[in-house]
Amino acid sequence: MRLRKPHRSDGASMCGLVRACPPLDANSAYAYLLLAEHFPDTCILAEDDEGLSGLVTGYLPPNRPDTLFVWQVAVAGRARGLGLGRRMLHALIERPELAEIHYIETTVGPGNAASRRLFAGLAHSLRASIVEAAFFDAALFGAGDHEAEPLLRIGPFETSAVTAGAIC
Repeated sequence: MRLRKPHRSDGASMCGLVRACPPLDANSAYAYLLLAEHFPDTCILAEDDEGLSGLVTGYLPPNRPDTLFVWQVAVAGRARGLGLGRRMLHALIERPELAEIHYIETTVGPGNAASRRLFAGLAHSLRASIVEAAFFDAALFGAGDHEAEPLLRIGPFETSAVTAGAIC
């Protein structure tokens, strides 16, 4: 498994992977092109011999350089159960460009048990707390059956512990 930053040529593959990973919300191919082009330092891809097997998309919220907001984590069916999601998240926060990160935030619906386990395990491996708070109420998504998206905040943690190999 190779981990790397995305390139603009990855946009369509990123979109395809997310579409193959319900319950994730698939965005347009254009959105993934923009993520790859504008935010390669805060996104990571995993590739195997069959192609794209995982991705994490994220960004630094304005005026909060100590926080990585993780937008989506997707792992292809063939790569599930191998710890790839956590491996990508650790590799991402080990990047020198993200040395000032001490918090990770994400939103995860109550019904997404796999993502909740991933982020709880990440918090444990970082020896950090995880706090849940209301964020996007279901009504904000308009008509439909989209559930609320509470905010999960992990931290504080020290990235030096991650890069020193103290945390697997």
